[in-house]
Amino acid sequence: MSDPLAAAMKVLDAYIAGLNHGDETAVNAACNFPHVRLAGGKVLVWHKRGDYKLADFHARAGEGWARSQWDERTPIHVGPDKVHLKVAFSRFRADGSLIGRFDTIYIVTRQDGHWGIQARSSFAS
Repeated sequence: MSDPLAAAMKVLDAYIAGLNHGDETAVNAACNFPHVRLAGGKVLVWHKRGDYKLADFHARAGEGWARSQWDERTPIHVGPDKVHLKVAFSRFRADGSLIGRFDTIYIVTRQDGHWGIQARSSFAS
């Protein structure tokens, strides 16, 4: 895809769809590695594809998590191989009640032609 912003948005769509469908392979495919997450005073690094486990996500997603959605995806900087995005997302329980809404910065990169989420800094736990 020649439009970096469109490519980044497509990756974010694939990532959240993977989470919502419980598809660990799809979530890993939507990332570039090493993948870095800064949140809750901790830095987590997943070194290679397949290291990102949905069990880890479920442990921090909130009691009764059933799905997430993007509330905002605003570009901050767009370059030919990297896009910085100000995003917000919400997490919901199966009954539709809100677990929380979280502000985050996502960095989406192109590595060897593959667009993926490389890093994120979140106020989510």
